[in-house]
Amino acid sequence: MEVHEARAFLAVAEELHFGRAAATLRIAQPPLSRLIKSIEKSLGAQLFERSTRQVSLTPAGVALVEPAKALVAASEYARSAVAKSVTGETGRVRLGFAGASINRKVGELARHVRTQRPGVHLELRGSQFSHTALAKVLDGALDVAIGRWDFIPAELRSSVLGYEEVMVVLPSNHRLAGEPRIALADLAEESWVTLPSGPGAALQNRLVSLATAAGFVPRVAQVAPDSWTLVVLVAAQIGCALSLDSVRDNVSSDGVVFLPVADPQRPLEVQMVWRAADPNPALRSVVRIAQTLHGVLAGQESRP
Repeated sequence: MEVHEARAFLAVAEELHFGRAAATLRIAQPPLSRLIKSIEKSLGAQLFERSTRQVSLTPAGVALVEPAKALVAASEYARSAVAKSVTGETGRVRLGFAGASINRKVGELARHVRTQRPGVHLELRGSQFSHTALAKVLDGALDVAIGRWDFIPAELRSSVLGYEEVMVVLPSNHRLAGEPRIALADLAEESWVTLPSGPGAALQNRLVSLATAAGFVPRVAQVAPDSWTLVVLVAAQIGCALSLDSVRDNVSSDGVVFLPVADPQRPLEVQMVWRAADPNPALRSVVRIAQTLHGVLAGQESRP
């Protein structure tokens, strides 16, 4: 039985009158009568008892009511599901992010997506360094990423979600730990703990640029796999490091101090990036929610 046949059968079953059922379906009565006869022939059973005075359901007709309703409901659900996917009300979005320093922004975004688009499944992929997350967005392994980048490829679009202050991390017993702010030149002879570097890794690039301006090349003692480990290594006096005020606010900092950088510099931008050509409506919904949440009007991306 086709969906249009189920609708016709149910109209007659409800009205028990071919004329009224035809009016409900907005068709003429003769085509409706022919359609019902065609259904009966296809099913091999009479569905209605017809007389000049009344129409009633046969036992076969009664048995068909619920299956016909289920067929119509399934059709309507399918139409609704497709419509919602087209408007971005349902779907899947894979979001990559770095870790501690971005956790709050990701958590806030996830809560708003769940409230505003409960049909969108937001898959959170943590422990994604900015440069690796960027590569995964480019190759389609992620739909969107939140991180910090000095360079964004032309295939991507981006929105700035916030700004972070770059800070020096020193052991709490370091000779400069009591200073109000630190000039990079004063750390020229120090060993450094860094995060993994890669194309567009903004924090690592910032260390190189500040050190170059101060006249030295950082001597890297160890590369930490994440910000938590970086802070632990600084506390263990392996070296000093550059980090962010968001890490200071989200990671236990026993044994270290976070100090502002005296050298002139701009805050780092926290950005959301996604593929410009991605056709996923659910992704556009998540981007719009993030932009609204962080005061960015749709269409004011940092890349047009």
